Amino acid sequence: MKMMYSIIVPVYNRPDEVAELLESLTQQEGDVAFEILIVEDAAQSPCDKVVETYSHRLNIRYFNIPGTDRSYRRNYGMQQAKGDYFIFFDSDCIIPPEYFQNLDRHLQTNYSDCFGGPDAAHESFSDVQKAINYSMTSFFTTGGIRGGKSQMEKFKPRTFNMGFSREVFEKAGGFKDMFGEDIDLSIRIAEAGFRTSLFRDVFVYHKRRVSFKKFFRQVHNFGVARVNLGILHKGSLKAVHTFPALFLLSGIVVIALAIFVSPLWWLLPAAYTLLLFVDALIQIKDGKTALLAVWASYIQIIAYGWGFLKSFVQKIIFRQGLEDSETLKKIYN
Repeated sequence: MKMMYSIIVPVYNRPDEVAELLESLTQQEGDVAFEILIVEDAAQSPCDKVVETYSHRLNIRYFNIPGTDRSYRRNYGMQQAKGDYFIFFDSDCIIPPEYFQNLDRHLQTNYSDCFGGPDAAHESFSDVQKAINYSMTSFFTTGGIRGGKSQMEKFKPRTFNMGFSREVFEKAGGFKDMFGEDIDLSIRIAEAGFRTSLFRDVFVYHKRRVSFKKFFRQVHNFGVARVNLGILHKGSLKAVHTFPALFLLSGIVVIALAIFVSPLWWLLPAAYTLLLFVDALIQIKDGKTALLAVWASYIQIIAYGWGFLKSFVQKIIFRQGLEDSETLKKIYN
């Protein structure tokens, strides 16, 4: 059966990114049918004119809903969609030409109610973007939980590259207004009895944050959100999620030992730094970018670890703030 896909993209002040995304969608290979729904909170820099320039090349619709969050815009897109299967991209993604051809092959031969795919760095990306991509996808920083070849946790799709059927939306519901909304929905999809798959060759090029400062804030929020998700969904908090916090605490101890006991303790962070550099060099094949990847990796681990640790102490140990799953459910429903 031929599948009709509805691509839903929430946007906020990103006309240049939307132009790159739409251009990549004009280059899709194979006989695959899809529509595109751009759902924007147009503040200072709307992308309506960009969408208009592609209207004769793509089956595309544009919606402007001021004052809305990204979850609301995704849900609105699904309500307006005409397709059988909903696909979610972030506006800072570029889609490889073979994306929908590969996706269609997977769903036709081994259907899955929900899927997710990994992300990668395009050769045109800046050194910083490539470095951040490494830090977010390396086994040595995230444990491979974002779709890498090796994983320490069951894969959960993220909304930069995620899709599911209309039936999933009707039974499991849409995205909630929260940080980590894609993981929350992935858990609810599984709880509703639907099958989720990782399609490794259905990847996107993901630009991510364009500065280390923005990257720190984003990853810090990931750490905070993981604790909320653990409260909201009992049993979803795994050992791998605590590693950055443990790394941060262990790092503080090692530095203290190196300063006050023996400089030999510096060998531990030196060995880990060397491991990151060699692995990044093998993958990126550029010494300068590999050095930036080491820096991005430390930012990723420390920012996530600090956000997780701070939220864990506040909400789990001292029971302050959002202290139980029922409270969270009332807020996020």
